[in-house]
Amino acid sequence: MIPVQGLAGAVVAVLGLGRSGLSAARALAAGGATPLCWDDNPAARARAEAEGLACRPLSRIEDFDEIARLVVSPGIPHLYPAPNTVVAAALEAGVPVDNDIGLFFQSFATGDWAAFDTPPRVIAVTGSNGKSTTSALIHHVLTSAGRPSQLAGNIGRGVLDIEPPQDGEVVVLELSSYQTELARSLTPDVAVFTNLSPDHLDRHAGMGGYFAAKRRLFAEGGPDRAVIGVDEAEGRFLAGQMAEGRGDDRVIRVSVTRKLTGPGWQVFARKGFLSEYRKGRQVGSIDLRGIEGLPGAHNHQNACAAYAACRGLGLAPKGIEAAFHSFAGLPHRSQTVGEARGVRFVNDSKATNVDSAAKALAAFRNIRWICGGLEKDGGLAGLGDLSASVRKAYVIGREAAGFALQLEVEAEVCGTMAVAVARAVEDAEPGDVVLLAPAAASFDQYDNFEQRGDDFVAEVARHL
Repeated sequence: MIPVQGLAGAVVAVLGLGRSGLSAARALAAGGATPLCWDDNPAARARAEAEGLACRPLSRIEDFDEIARLVVSPGIPHLYPAPNTVVAAALEAGVPVDNDIGLFFQSFATGDWAAFDTPPRVIAVTGSNGKSTTSALIHHVLTSAGRPSQLAGNIGRGVLDIEPPQDGEVVVLELSSYQTELARSLTPDVAVFTNLSPDHLDRHAGMGGYFAAKRRLFAEGGPDRAVIGVDEAEGRFLAGQMAEGRGDDRVIRVSVTRKLTGPGWQVFARKGFLSEYRKGRQVGSIDLRGIEGLPGAHNHQNACAAYAACRGLGLAPKGIEAAFHSFAGLPHRSQTVGEARGVRFVNDSKATNVDSAAKALAAFRNIRWICGGLEKDGGLAGLGDLSASVRKAYVIGREAAGFALQLEVEAEVCGTMAVAVARAVEDAEPGDVVLLAPAAASFDQYDNFEQRGDDFVAEVARHL
């Protein structure tokens, strides 16, 4: 645990008692603060009270008379589309609002570091797609290189649940826009921006607010090194803001759409080959085509970002390449879950938006595509022409019929995962790929994308 510093003796309100909220309450108590908790869910309050944490409603301005700070869990809106009533009361009372990420950066460094040869570092990864795989891949490379490392944030453990860092340790954090937009302190040593595509637009009041939430990771603390995907206009703008000039190697630009040139530091992938250039000269390369855990151009982008972050810490290209080959990938992200009679079954349940689904579809051919769910803002226009890769779509979800009408390929309304997998198996021929890449949220039928992916895996197992 990372005990929270700077709030000893203060009463701190904690709103939301899921993983991050409970973790924050424990860390506040460990640091000498008095957490005062609330969650609308009685079961969540019962879990907190069983740990000795006090719970009390916090909906009026006068409830905050003795409270020094409000710590909010990521899923709770604080501005758009409308502030939660507790957040609104805190802001009206003039109480600062923070989250567990802000508390982490406030509390990470301690006096013990004076005895370390190498101070611990933090790599923080954000972006619309690929941040989980990029974070896990960086962690895997560091571990393979013998560097002590912990993985936390939006993946793995809560940030305040990690162990106090060792001499020379690297903490890798995956951070969502919900986490970066509210944290009062954001000071990573290396910040990574993978890409940007429309997502969570209601929460951020549009693309401008969404990008602004991501940009805070770079603007608030000024990382020593910034790894930035520049295949979108926002990434190019961000790289331009962070760099002092064309040759400023504190910024590493990353692309999977073109060769990057110039006097700076670039990492890009073309036709399955990763290249690293510095000062106009190639200094490293990796053939990504045979790496089973990183299939497709979207994973090549993840590989470039992870490579750049690790190179920024001084790791050698050959060591990074060796670690890439032993990376197994993450569940629910281009995960091969079975193969029979020449048919491959791939679970990419994490493809919860159009852009991530399009990237998953681009990684394979002869696809029997299982898709559908709770459609996000913007519709399905960003999928592009699927006729070259998709043989047929099998649509699930409560609104499967409406979803199917938007597809420009043959589509069958299946409704449930069981029916979709059964029909895809029945139709599949040797050389086909049965791919779950929903292009939609899961909440119409499942609690989360992991549960949806597990259902796919279970149905595939039944048929295999």
